[in-house]
Amino acid sequence: MLQRHCAVGPLRIGGGAPVRLMGVINASPESFYRGSYTPVGGIYDRVLAMQGAGADMIDIGARSTAPGSVPITVAEEVERVDAVLSELDGTGAILSVDTRHPEVLDICLRHDVHAVNDISGLADERYARAVADSGLPVFVMASFHEPGDAAGLAGTFAALETVVARCARLGIDEYVLDPAIGRWTPERTNEDDWELCRNFETFLTFGRPVLAAVSRKTFIGDLLGREPEGRLAGTLALTMDLVRQGAAVVRSHDVAETADLLQVHEKMRKI
Repeated sequence: MLQRHCAVGPLRIGGGAPVRLMGVINASPESFYRGSYTPVGGIYDRVLAMQGAGADMIDIGARSTAPGSVPITVAEEVERVDAVLSELDGTGAILSVDTRHPEVLDICLRHDVHAVNDISGLADERYARAVADSGLPVFVMASFHEPGDAAGLAGTFAALETVVARCARLGIDEYVLDPAIGRWTPERTNEDDWELCRNFETFLTFGRPVLAAVSRKTFIGDLLGREPEGRLAGTLALTMDLVRQGAAVVRSHDVAETADLLQVHEKMRKI
C-alpha cells in the first residue's frame, strides 16, 4: 500500500522520506533509564548535542510512562514541562511532547512544539479533543483503553484499527502509528513483543508512517540478561531489523549510535 507522509513542522516523515531519528529527553528522574534523564538547566545543551549527533526531532517527556514507575501529579508534570520548554523556545528545534493530560498539553501549546506523542491512543475523549483542537500531528500508540493494552499481533492490529478510526472521527489527518512494543500491561509477555517485531512490516498496511520505539526496553534486557544501561547493542541490532522492515522514524535514547546505524542502512539499500 502507498504510504502517506506525515508533516511535523518542516519535517516530512514517511512517504519516501529518509528514516527520521527522534531523540528522547526525559525531565523525569523516575525514568527507567537514568541515562535519558536531563534536569532543567541542562535541556538546551542536551538538545544541541542531540541535534549535532543527528537527531531530526526531540521527544520531551516530563513523567515516566514505564509500567510501575513512581507516579507524579498533573501539576508536577505541568511545572516540569513548562520549565523544559521555556529553555527551548526560539531554538528552532522540532519538538514532540509525550503526555496524556489536556492540562499539560495546554501549557505545551504556549511554547514552540510541533507534535504530540500520545501513548493512550486518544482513548480519553477530553484529551483526544484537546489534541485535535491543537492542530498538531500525533504519534499515536495502539491502545484500546489504557496504554499498550492490546496483546499479540491480532490484538495490536485491532488496536491500530481503533486509533485510526479515532483519528478519522476527530479530523486528525497527520499522524504516525506506534504499535506499542513493550511490556505496557501485566498481561503482555516478552514473546508478544518479539512477535510484533518479527511482523513489524505488516503494520505498513495501514498506509501510514510507523514508529519504531524499542530503545532499551525490557524484552531486550530479559533476553540478554542486562539492565537498561547494558541494552544498547541489543537495541541497535533490533532497530536495524525494524528499519529494514519499513520503520519511518526511530525513537532512541542513543542518538549518535542510532544515527550511525541509519547511515549504514541508507548506504546498504542504495543500488
